[in-house]
Amino acid sequence: MLIYLYCVTNKAPELKEIENLVDRLYFVEHQGLYAVVSKVKESEFDEANLKKNLTDFEWVRAKASIHEKAIEGVMKNACVIPFKFGTIFKTEDNLKTMLEEHLQDFQENLKNLEDKEEWGLKLYCDMEKLKSAIGQEEAEILKMEKEINSSSSGKAYLLKKKKEKLLDIVVNKKLNKFSQDSFERLSKHSIQTRINKLLPKEVTERKDDMVLNAAFLVDKEEVGSFIRVTELLTTTYGESGLFFDCTGPWPPYNFCNLSKEKPQNG
Repeated sequence: MLIYLYCVTNKAPELKEIENLVDRLYFVEHQGLYAVVSKVKESEFDEANLKKNLTDFEWVRAKASIHEKAIEGVMKNACVIPFKFGTIFKTEDNLKTMLEEHLQDFQENLKNLEDKEEWGLKLYCDMEKLKSAIGQEEAEILKMEKEINSSSSGKAYLLKKKKEKLLDIVVNKKLNKFSQDSFERLSKHSIQTRINKLLPKEVTERKDDMVLNAAFLVDKEEVGSFIRVTELLTTTYGESGLFFDCTGPWPPYNFCNLSKEKPQNG
């Protein structure tokens, strides 16, 4: 059996609160740190087998669900440093060695994360709806549309091409403005922020384009204000085709600053 690490906290976690995982989870204590772990089979999680299993979508989905539920369960009553899926140690002694090596890092991170939550914002845009809204309110585009309607077919064709280019320029400017405004307004209610890579439609499984993917570290007392700002932004920009997907609280993956990442199979 191998040791699977979910997260590290600085107080004894209340594992009974975690549904369906209570018989599997336990913690390893070292120097005031508590590593929440379970025992897993080598046949699934040693380096070679894990690499093979990561190609099995159903296996990954089931195991990753357990991983996230375990961390989120501990989070309800404690500040946590979450570890990525598939962080494995051969023995508890190996795990304790890692805790010792990163003791100061863990202590500083847990102190910085105390009484704070990570919230995510994914901003999507219905491009056709935005183009339609811009086409009805931008004076220069409205002027070109009138000129197109009164022109010969040849000239109208060229004007349409010109209008499409102009519309693309205006759309990009508007998106940048809306995204920047949204990010800045939410940042005022956050302690730290992070902008992540945009995800393709194959990952999001949405028809709309993702135009902002950000994470915010929010003081628990500010969460209500943070959510109200997202609701106000939805009201402000919803008619322009923007959709605000605000979710949380999440394990603070984006705000853990460990100086050295723990390798697989330690």
